[in-house]
Amino acid sequence: MIVENTQTQMRKGILEYCILSIISRGEIYASDIISELKKARMLVVEGTLYPLLTRLKNNGLLSYQWIESTSGPPRKYYVLSQAGKEVLTHLDNTWAELAYAVNTSIEGRDINITRTK
Repeated sequence: MIVENTQTQMRKGILEYCILSIISRGEIYASDIISELKKARMLVVEGTLYPLLTRLKNNGLLSYQWIESTSGPPRKYYVLSQAGKEVLTHLDNTWAELAYAVNTSIEGRDINITRTK
């Protein structure tokens, strides 16, 4: 139980960073964000993503526009605001520092990492 809780907390801690990073690539639809997160093995459901996108928008980190779809109703596409780009730059630096700290901390251990798909 402890392992699962720690894993969940680790994923929650980096989820916003991953979402901002994905959106920084260019205008993107929410289901495409979910696909990218799943591809990266960050399991996220719509019930988690949409409130997070709303919070990021309310904090001025992203905006959206409605674009007509040929296969249904208009779709909401997200982009980073200037403030979002600035926050992402800070988070990039924070991630580099954290990755260094973790890698330094585990250096010398015999780690057998198994990757699941």
